Amino acid sequence: MKYRVLVLMHQDLVPPEDAHKKKGVELEFSPWITEYNVINSLENSGHEVLVLGVYSDLKVIRQAIEEFKPHVIFNLLEEFDGEVLFDQNVVSYLELLRTKYTGSNPRGLMIARDKAIAKKLLSYHRIPTPKFQVFGKSRLKKLEKKLSFPLIVKCLHQEASLGLSAASVVSTEEKLYERIEYLIEKYGGEVIVEEFVEGREFYVGVLGNKRLQVLPVWELVFEKSENPTKEFYSEKAKWDKNYRDRKGVDSRPAILENDLEKKIIETAKKTYRALELSGYARIDLRVSEDGTPFVLEANPNPNVAMGDEFALSAREAGISYDDLIERLIKIAL
Repeated sequence: MKYRVLVLMHQDLVPPEDAHKKKGVELEFSPWITEYNVINSLENSGHEVLVLGVYSDLKVIRQAIEEFKPHVIFNLLEEFDGEVLFDQNVVSYLELLRTKYTGSNPRGLMIARDKAIAKKLLSYHRIPTPKFQVFGKSRLKKLEKKLSFPLIVKCLHQEASLGLSAASVVSTEEKLYERIEYLIEKYGGEVIVEEFVEGREFYVGVLGNKRLQVLPVWELVFEKSENPTKEFYSEKAKWDKNYRDRKGVDSRPAILENDLEKKIIETAKKTYRALELSGYARIDLRVSEDGTPFVLEANPNPNVAMGDEFALSAREAGISYDDLIERLIKIAL
């Protein structure tokens, strides 16, 4: 069946008219590559597509819904009015308008976006996650004794590895407080400090609302690193092509023993349900030397660019990119 699909995205990420002329690396590393891939896929599948760039005006969304009358909204918005945490409010607005949309419900977005709240819920459900502590401008307190070095320092609410670099992993209190103050000064929000798990890093795509489908486990690798178990997905590892080439950064289907694979998949499903997610999400984990999968975070509405881990994992499961986008719509409906 063909649908009218309204695609919501940040106004700066609406693909340019000449996007189809870009090729190779220039296209792959364009900031709007996800939006471009999704729009193309929807049009390839014969849907009627309306693209809407949004920044801080809800009226344009309501007007588009009233005039276009979409069967479903493909939600690619990750912030509203410059605030990452406001994406949940946009989804709440769509629910008030009784409109179907792809991706997570507002409750799941709210819980998962706050890494501290998410980790507290995971701990309650006995899902392993690294020990942590939150710091802010008014909370530059002493490090709790339960935490052991090395520690990794992250923004509490930011995504896409924002603020993550080699300096994020610290082994002394002096370096810890330096990094905390740097992130607070640069990004303004609170900071989460957690124990750094040395080991392999995995991503697990999950689709569905009540009945869940788990995609093949995907692994992040650093083929040219001397200490791959100490590497992690920093900003450079994710977005800097020269750095990626130098370190041999790649991702691929994980080769795992059956018991560990089952444990990772079960942990991912438990996490998805514990955080009350829906639509689709990617669960990020690191497995310690003793074989324990630790959940780093859950990413509702993860990147679905054709070359990103979620879509690559789906392809490994025999799901083409167009079929994946179609499934996300059917889950929404």
